Amino acid sequence: MEKEETKSTTFENTKLNVIPLNWKEVYYTNCPLISASNVDQELGWTREEYKKIGVKYDYFRNTRENDFYPHYIHNLDNLIRFGGLFPPVHVNADIRRTRLLGVTHAPKEGGCMMVRSRDDIYRMIELKGKKIGLSKSLNQIKTDWWRIQEHQGIELMLRMNGMTMKDVEIVEFPYPDDWYNDPRMLDPLYNPSDLWLQRDHKRDLAFRPLETALEKGVIDAIYTQSKPFQHLQEATGKFKAIEDLSLYPDWTLQVANIPAAITCTEEMAVKHPELAVAFMKGMIRVGRWANEHKHAAAAILNRQTFYLDVEDTYEGIKPIDLVPNLSPQNLVSVEIGKDFMLRHGYIKNDFDVYKWAAPEFLELAARELLEEEWKKRTTSKLPETAAPLASGVRLG
Repeated sequence: MEKEETKSTTFENTKLNVIPLNWKEVYYTNCPLISASNVDQELGWTREEYKKIGVKYDYFRNTRENDFYPHYIHNLDNLIRFGGLFPPVHVNADIRRTRLLGVTHAPKEGGCMMVRSRDDIYRMIELKGKKIGLSKSLNQIKTDWWRIQEHQGIELMLRMNGMTMKDVEIVEFPYPDDWYNDPRMLDPLYNPSDLWLQRDHKRDLAFRPLETALEKGVIDAIYTQSKPFQHLQEATGKFKAIEDLSLYPDWTLQVANIPAAITCTEEMAVKHPELAVAFMKGMIRVGRWANEHKHAAAAILNRQTFYLDVEDTYEGIKPIDLVPNLSPQNLVSVEIGKDFMLRHGYIKNDFDVYKWAAPEFLELAARELLEEEWKKRTTSKLPETAAPLASGVRLG
């Protein structure tokens, strides 16, 4: 009897669900990675910024009317996304125009090559002729970000060891990837932590889909992210890393779906720029706090991310600046990811990363925060509030 072929998910055979547009509401979504948004969802400081301007701020899945697709295809005009790089690149290239408001880079999480711990394999060259797994989503609505980071990482690790994809056997693992509008998945969630509290996400193999195939010997190696995931897998005693892109001095090798990107729709940026500015004010405030209190931030992030524990999270976020930026170096990192996606057919259309970037929102948010702090401090020291910093009024 022939095995039934798994059906692909397409725009044509899928009903998407989003809440009616109301510009007095802003929704956010984030990925379970290192970002100010993942800290803020427990602190609520960005919600304060929106309250100041009379706008409701909520997690996009805190209503049954939204399915999970806006996180991947940004089909909600009043949504701001903070998460892995590849989905927003796909959206801006092939679905709709967005603005890049800022990024947070993890400079030492490029990716590892994992093998079974008891296999007589210690170097990449020993994988020549052996099988490396590569996942394949059958969902054509969203970009296959798992596969892209695996593909990019595997290709780079082979190249750093004088090999190419032709020197190994790539074994694909197709999977349905069709749960995003499943009614059983759409119970409202106050914030992303609610989702992770319902499952032991650090041991849930749904987030490490190729690990079982590696353990059973179906394949000989898999890609995994350096530090998060890697340490969880090594802690089982079943696996070891024989290559690690994070150990190289070349910063352009850090490719694990990073930098994390903040995006809003073109409609929000043009029609309601104050909503994007309010979000960035929250991210700057939370990012500064997290940078000053790394251990406290690690305790919060450990609830959602894939480091081994709080201490491992703390060690992982030490070199990370949690205040979003659009630095020249980080924009080049974004461009590296975009160019890989274009070169390998993961996106159909090219675009200019530097035109995508919208630093004016980050700049205005920083200015408003500075003015607010100036006003607060001078009010307590002077008979009346001093003139705004940008007023040009002489101080003496």
